[in-house]
Amino acid sequence: MAETAQPTAQLKAIAAMIAGAALLSLNDAVSKYLTESYPVGQIIALRQMCSFLVLIPYVHWVSGWPALKMTNRRGQLVRGFFTVTTMGLIVLSLSLLPLATVISIAFSSPIIVVALSAAFLGETVGHRRWFAVLLGFIGVLVIIRPGGASFHYLLMIPFLTAISAALRDTLTRPLSRTEPSISILFWSSVMVVAAASTTALWGWKPVSPADAGWLLLNGILSAGAHFLMIEALRLGDASLVAPFRYTGLLWALLLGFLIWGQWPDAWTLTGAAILVASGVYIIERESGR
Repeated sequence: MAETAQPTAQLKAIAAMIAGAALLSLNDAVSKYLTESYPVGQIIALRQMCSFLVLIPYVHWVSGWPALKMTNRRGQLVRGFFTVTTMGLIVLSLSLLPLATVISIAFSSPIIVVALSAAFLGETVGHRRWFAVLLGFIGVLVIIRPGGASFHYLLMIPFLTAISAALRDTLTRPLSRTEPSISILFWSSVMVVAAASTTALWGWKPVSPADAGWLLLNGILSAGAHFLMIEALRLGDASLVAPFRYTGLLWALLLGFLIWGQWPDAWTLTGAAILVASGVYIIERESGR
């Protein structure tokens, strides 16, 4: 048995994180496309507004409105703050840097999650899991090759995104013990809309009908991705499921090729293979248990 949960729950958590990472990469690709025409704050605000077209029917027909009741208001507020920060930084990064570069650096967050979960959540992180996580991080380093090009300050933005995302994900685990996943997602979305809407003071641009459709898709992908990742952190140990966000990098590489014509080189393919190997190793460990 895994440290604190049944094996079946842990494997469901892994599956939810993999699916959430895929949707999040698709969401990031759409966001990057929209940053070519609209301000960062406008994109974040409008896409989160669109996500309510999914969230509200779900609450009404599936979870029920009582599921939105806050038990831990302080926890919801703090997590919402880091959600706002993470979304703002990631979209800003996408507007300035290539998709694969942003996601590669931002996906260092699982490493930070492991350290935080061991230090603050009391989770036992075995040496095999540490090995698999570090193997995944080596895969990221192989892909981005930090010593292969001169440093640019813009690369710090996705790194700060990783720190913010790690803090958000670490807070999600204890918060999910008292708050349903839909409650966490709903109130975080409310806070994102409230914060991002203030950027209208600096000027928004009229949205074309075609881009309205992209914003709608963006909102649906964002809602689905974050719901699945919250479920993953509710069902499984943060230190276990967080590394599976790395699979989103594989989607980013594919999208980069299909949309922007960027074909991964041998180093990138090698790093991706290492990432896959680390994920398969963890799945084998959990299945064996």
